[in-house]
Amino acid sequence: MSALALGLLAALCWGFHDLAVRYVSQSVNVIAALMSVLVAGAVLQFGLVAIWAGFAPISAKAVTNAVAAGGFYLLAGLSMYAAFQRGPVRLVAPLVASYPVLSVTLAIWRGSEVSLWHWLAIIAIGVGVSIVSARSQDDGTEYPAAAPTIAFSILAAIGFAATFALGQYAAELGDEFTVSLIGRLTAIPALTVVALLSRQSLWPGTRALPLLCVMGALDAVALLCVVSAGGLPNAQYASVTASIFGLLTVVLAWAILQEKMAPYQWLGCIIAFAGIGYLAI
Repeated sequence: MSALALGLLAALCWGFHDLAVRYVSQSVNVIAALMSVLVAGAVLQFGLVAIWAGFAPISAKAVTNAVAAGGFYLLAGLSMYAAFQRGPVRLVAPLVASYPVLSVTLAIWRGSEVSLWHWLAIIAIGVGVSIVSARSQDDGTEYPAAAPTIAFSILAAIGFAATFALGQYAAELGDEFTVSLIGRLTAIPALTVVALLSRQSLWPGTRALPLLCVMGALDAVALLCVVSAGGLPNAQYASVTASIFGLLTVVLAWAILQEKMAPYQWLGCIIAFAGIGYLAI
């Protein structure tokens, strides 16, 4: 499977994952929900390692990069939630969706070649996602100061770019299933410390737990897809195409929940998929 296809599969998984967040976020605090997702995903990945990798040892360098990827993944998740909690979406979404530019920049730093037309396609994907995700909010709502929101959004973008770059590099040095599991096992104790410091519960409640377990499986598969692209030609395209998960969440909400989509949002979809189509050539 190509890096582009792995990225699209990751985006689909994260699209359904974020659609489920709409229900869970109404009754469960983010730390408890995120912990359940991480633990459920770790259980799935542990099984995958046992079946396919057989707990084969990997190099210390691969472990170091996998641990760093797990830390950045937690940073990205918490920062993105904090940014969206402050709002507005029209400010947060474009900044978070800019992480593919960082991913490609890191790939160039590692020796990959990206043409001008590929850059334009990558920018088109980011623009399309931003158009779809950042719905107009001219409702007179007052939002907190913009500076912290911008900072959280940029931290999220940096976190995602670093997660995928480090994870893919670790997968080049060792088994991708083991690398993905190590990253998740790194995030779990770190989130526990955050919960203790903020005095928030880690138990989501029995009612939300089944859906959170499904979300954990989707998240684990999505992250594994992006990490597995390490070593493939144009591995950075996996993280680029995975960035359309926000777009897919809106489209899935239209298809499943019958939420309305404005004409400009459909235009955003066309722009984003046109960019993906060019990368696939």
